[in-house]
Amino acid sequence: MTADRFAALHTPAGKAALDAADDLADVDPLTAASALRSQGVDPALAATALTQARLRRRAAAKFGPDAARMFFTANGLEQATRPVVAARRAARLREAGVDSVADLGCGIGSDSIAFARAGLRVHAVEADPETAAVARANVDALGLADMVTVACGMAETADLSVVDAVFCDPARRSGTGRRVFDPASYSPPWTFVSGLPEKVPATVLKLAPGIDHVLLPPGAEAEWVSVDRELVETAAWCGPLAKVTRRATVLTVSGAASAAELVGTGERQAPVGPVRRYLYDPDPAVVRSHLVAEFAATVEGNLADPTIAYVYADRATDTPFARRLEVVDVLPFSVKRLRATLRAAGVGRVEILKRGSAVDPHQLRRDLRLAGNAAEVLVLTRVGGAQTVLRCRA
Repeated sequence: MTADRFAALHTPAGKAALDAADDLADVDPLTAASALRSQGVDPALAATALTQARLRRRAAAKFGPDAARMFFTANGLEQATRPVVAARRAARLREAGVDSVADLGCGIGSDSIAFARAGLRVHAVEADPETAAVARANVDALGLADMVTVACGMAETADLSVVDAVFCDPARRSGTGRRVFDPASYSPPWTFVSGLPEKVPATVLKLAPGIDHVLLPPGAEAEWVSVDRELVETAAWCGPLAKVTRRATVLTVSGAASAAELVGTGERQAPVGPVRRYLYDPDPAVVRSHLVAEFAATVEGNLADPTIAYVYADRATDTPFARRLEVVDVLPFSVKRLRATLRAAGVGRVEILKRGSAVDPHQLRRDLRLAGNAAEVLVLTRVGGAQTVLRCRA
């Protein structure tokens, strides 16, 4: 999408084309394009409008009702912060006394929107002209233009003297859209990103969930955030914003919305003991933040292997930090023995979880050749260093 094509969407003809495209977003692309052209819509404008309409449909899962008024690029939508995460970040900055924030690498504007809605004045910067135009359009569409300015430029040259805090979300994809795993290849580069707390102490960095812990700025609070058990980001809260050493934030948006936080140092060791009646599979935010020991203490649990993040306990405790299963059998791993045991129990459907096992779950499911009516959860893991399979029920 060129700047001219995007600008055309904001003309009366473009708005009419976008309204018509919204009604055709679920129709076959060729049929939809033909229908728009039959209404006298320019072919290029029709293609741009249909692309936006389809992106809005996809965005509804992430942005809810706002998606119908917003604009997107495919990469921008994929990389945008989920609003529930952005809103919590904005609220925390507001509670810390921040009045203005620089959003460096603002993308399509998800975090800038959340900051503005929390009452913060936002100076947003985006290097890509097309993406900056989309961010500006989103700010306008949501009625936040008086709180947010969007500049197309390099984060490295942004004037940080006019803000209380900095939020930086470096691009972690190459120009071709491929993921970048080396922080040195981030844009802006890691040398600039990691140095931001020295320029503005109240800095928050949004980083990849799998970032090496040793790269986190000294003294920063490291927060791992999950949404519906999907690990979505690491945030480094620097300077006066740091409250604890490690934090796991577990958010649920499907069904009953909820939020829970677990904090600690990441250095505590969980006790090691036997497999017990209940197995707790910790949320990925808990695992990645190295707060499994802190979680185990909340359910009076232990590990069965010091290197495997499954927690076992004698009692059933409702917790937002883990999925709970009931262990019904513990077997040394053997496909032949497992097949015979499951067939004898009438099990025909299995969900397979694993930690510390090299077994391919898809191949195992084929090898088991089950045909019963009952369902179980199989957990492939290690117990005291030995390969083990746990038969469980939810």
